[in-house]
Amino acid sequence: MTHISVLGAGVVGVTTAWYLRQAGYNVTVIEREPAAGLQTSFANGGQISVSHATPWANPAAPMKALKWLFQEDAPLLYRLRADKAQLKWAMQFLQECRADKADANLVQMVHLGLYSRAALQQLRADIDIKYEQQTRGIMHFYTSQAEFDAAIAPTERMQELGCERHFIDINTAASLEPALYPIAHKLKGATYTSSDESGNTHLFTQRLAERCVEAGVQFLYDTDILAINTDTESARPHVHSITIRPAGENAQTFSADSYVLALGSYSVPLVKPLNIHLPIFPAKGYSATYRVNPRAPHLAPFISLIDDEYKLVVSRLGDKLRVAGTAEFNGYNLDLNSTRCEAITQRVQQLFPKGIVANSVKYWAGLRPMTPSNVPLIGRAHAGHVRHGSHNTEATFDNLWLNTGHGTLGWTHACGSAKAISLLMQGEIPAVDFDFVGIKAQ
Repeated sequence: MTHISVLGAGVVGVTTAWYLRQAGYNVTVIEREPAAGLQTSFANGGQISVSHATPWANPAAPMKALKWLFQEDAPLLYRLRADKAQLKWAMQFLQECRADKADANLVQMVHLGLYSRAALQQLRADIDIKYEQQTRGIMHFYTSQAEFDAAIAPTERMQELGCERHFIDINTAASLEPALYPIAHKLKGATYTSSDESGNTHLFTQRLAERCVEAGVQFLYDTDILAINTDTESARPHVHSITIRPAGENAQTFSADSYVLALGSYSVPLVKPLNIHLPIFPAKGYSATYRVNPRAPHLAPFISLIDDEYKLVVSRLGDKLRVAGTAEFNGYNLDLNSTRCEAITQRVQQLFPKGIVANSVKYWAGLRPMTPSNVPLIGRAHAGHVRHGSHNTEATFDNLWLNTGHGTLGWTHACGSAKAISLLMQGEIPAVDFDFVGIKAQ
C-alpha cells in the first residue's frame, strides 16, 4: 500500500488525508500543534462562500490600498517593511490587478468553489458530520452605494459561471435576515446566494480528524517539520525523506512514498531550500467571537453575511457570533492590534447592537496564505518559480505535491482541493476546469 505523508493538519491537510485514505492510501499527517485545526483554521469566518470569489487583486485594489496605507483600522493594511519577499509579492499582486487577469482568476475561484461546495455536501451526507453548520445561504449587504455599484459586474459574471448569486431588494434582504431590519434604511443593495453555507471550521477539522483516525490515518502531533530531503542523483527531483523533531526528542528522519505540502503560509520557507519558490505571503486576518444575547437571540443574524464595505464576514455558530476579516501584510507577525480589533467590534455594534454581548468578545488572528492571484496552488511541485499551469517535466518532483495558498477561502475550497489532489495522485484529472500546477490537461 502506497504511503503518503500530509504535512499540516489544518482544514486543508485533514481533508486531504481523508480523501487519500478513502482512495486506499496509507496516510500519515504531521503537525507541529498538539491537535488539528489550531492555526489558520481555528477561528476564521466560517463561510463556504462560492459567492465571495472576487479576487483581492482587481482594478480597484491599488487605489484602495494607497488610500488605506496609513490607516491603522483599514480593511487592507500593507505595512511597509524591508522585506524582499513582501515587495516581490506586492509587485506580483499589482500585475494580477489587470482587468483580464482579475476576470481569469475569478473564473478559477468560482469553478473550484462550486466543485468544493458539492464535495463538502457529499462528504456531509456520507458520514453525517456535525460542525454547527448552517445551510441558509450567504448574503452580501452594502451600506455604500459605490461598493454596491462595484459588485454588479462581478455578480453578473459569477451568475454566468453557475454561481447562484442574485440581486435582492432591501425588503427581501430584511425579510430573509430580520436582524438587518434596524439598519435597513442604511442599505443600498444586497445579493443572496442560497446554496452557500457556513459552519465552525475548527470543529469540522477536529471531527474529521477523528474520523480519519477511525479510518486508519496516523497523526503525528507536536512534531516540527525541519527539512525536506531530496535525492540529487535521480533523473527528476525526488524526496527521499523529511527531517522531523517530535516534542522532547531529537531530530529524526521520516520516509513515505509521496508527500503533500499543506502548511499554508509556512509552506514557503520549508521548500525554499529545494529551489521551489511559492508565490505565497501571509496576510494576517482578524476575527472576533461574541456570545449571542440570550435575551434577544433574534437580533443576531442566522444567515451568514458579508459586509463588503468593511471586508467583514459574519457567521452564526451555535450561541456565538463570529465576525472575521480584514488583511494586514506584516510578515509572520501574529500580534493582535488593538485598533484593528476594536474597529471590528465598533462595526458589529453599529450593525447588531442588541444582538451580542459585546464584553464577551474573544479576538484572534491567523495567517492566511495568499497568492497574488488569490488562486491556490494545487498539483505537482516543481523547482523554480511556481506558476499555474507549469508543465516543465524536467523540474517537476515525482513525489512532492502542493495543496496550499488558499488565502481567505481555505474553508470554502478545502474539500474540493483535497478531492482534486487525491484524484491527481491517482493519475486522474478532476472534473473541474481549474489550472492545476504542473498537471497537463488530458
